[in-house]
Amino acid sequence: MNSRQENLFRQLKTYREEVLHTLENVTDHEAEWIPENFRNNIRWQIGHLYLDQYLWIETLTKENIEIPECIRKSFGFGTSPESFDEETPTYSELKELLKKQPDLILKQYSNCLDKEFPPTEMGMQTIEQVLIRTIFHEGMHLQAINDIKKCLHTSKIAPQV
Repeated sequence: MNSRQENLFRQLKTYREEVLHTLENVTDHEAEWIPENFRNNIRWQIGHLYLDQYLWIETLTKENIEIPECIRKSFGFGTSPESFDEETPTYSELKELLKKQPDLILKQYSNCLDKEFPPTEMGMQTIEQVLIRTIFHEGMHLQAINDIKKCLHTSKIAPQV
């Protein structure tokens, strides 16, 4: 791995740690709350982050990554907490998955980051390009998490789930 790719993984881990740090004082109850004018909650946000990273790698490489069907069903594009059921991972389980994911991606893909594949609809041809895109995506959802947390703190009534 060259220094540019090492930096990419350092950023991937750093931004993921930032998300996890943001979640430190969020309770299970708070993670389930959907503020007015929001479509999703914090639990959905982090499940979606976990899934999205793998989906883009799958889209690019055409390999089938072992992602439990309950994660695909609950956190894919266009889903919401309304699709959660007893198989949907808990908030705590999702935080653990998020914590482990960067190292798993590093282990599996560090030797082929610049291998070219047929381009995705967004023009990405390498795993390196996919990871850059998912880091950007992670920042968008980190903002959504922070917005929900702001609503939690400004709510005059304790959120009801």
